[in-house]
Amino acid sequence: MPPSPLARLRRLCLALPEAHEVEAWGEPTFRVRNKLFAMYATPGSHHTQGRPALWCKAGPDNQRLMVRARPERFFVPPYVGPSGWVGVWLDRGSDWEEVRELLRDSWRMTAPKRLLEAERREMAPARGRGSRR
Repeated sequence: MPPSPLARLRRLCLALPEAHEVEAWGEPTFRVRNKLFAMYATPGSHHTQGRPALWCKAGPDNQRLMVRARPERFFVPPYVGPSGWVGVWLDRGSDWEEVRELLRDSWRMTAPKRLLEAERREMAPARGRGSRR
């Protein structure tokens, strides 16, 4: 049996630097240095039409483009939608690589500048190693 949408989402969120989980409003939320970057909406929630969903930060233009291009996949979530957040249905053949990228973008929009800089330095290829001629 494949992992539940929440288990997959949790694994992706908690793999991001300094991410942690906090229950709020009866749902799992994911934060970086206690700032919210993603929320899980359970199928039993009155916000999800009986389907599991992710709510994450997106730029207002990105939210509009995604919802317009793929309304069967993306939606404007209540409460946080006016701030540019996007909802993503996590059933019916979810593209988990796409979810991972959306989460990383949301994390980057939320993480403090110093943490972003540290991540960039860590991810930068080592210069000069193995390049002797």
